[in-house]
Amino acid sequence: MKSPFRLLAPSLVLLLVSCASPQARIDKNPEAFNALPAEQQALIKAGKIGIGFDETAVKLAMGEPDRITQRTDANGVSLVWRYTRYEDQLGAPLYTGFYHRGFAYPFNSFYGSGFYGPGAGFYPYYLSSNTRQERDHVRVVFSDNKVSAIEEEVK
Repeated sequence: MKSPFRLLAPSLVLLLVSCASPQARIDKNPEAFNALPAEQQALIKAGKIGIGFDETAVKLAMGEPDRITQRTDANGVSLVWRYTRYEDQLGAPLYTGFYHRGFAYPFNSFYGSGFYGPGAGFYPYYLSSNTRQERDHVRVVFSDNKVSAIEEEVK
């Protein structure tokens, strides 16, 4: 008898990778993309954003934010979308993407929950590493539902 994992593996891989690129996100939501001006479309295809983008355009270009915070200053209240990178104590990247969100391995019971426990992520070492450092590599500030500022890490 064939393992159910063998049948589901290609679908699972496609699902995990499906939102990894701007083109995949555009393909998933072509109506929103086609409603945008040509200048914004060109930036989104390159995985970039600009001042004046709305939330939908930012999601098409960069995906879902890792964290959302609220900022209050003299100009009022704004939302800050943070795209995060994880590093070891020396600054080397550990991984990026949805793994740090605690994505559970769907076939944990198939392999036994044993060492990593039920719901452990694909990279449990990085999930529980006490030397892991979190750093925002992009911050997108929204005022009146439009991008008003972009902070990017400069190397």
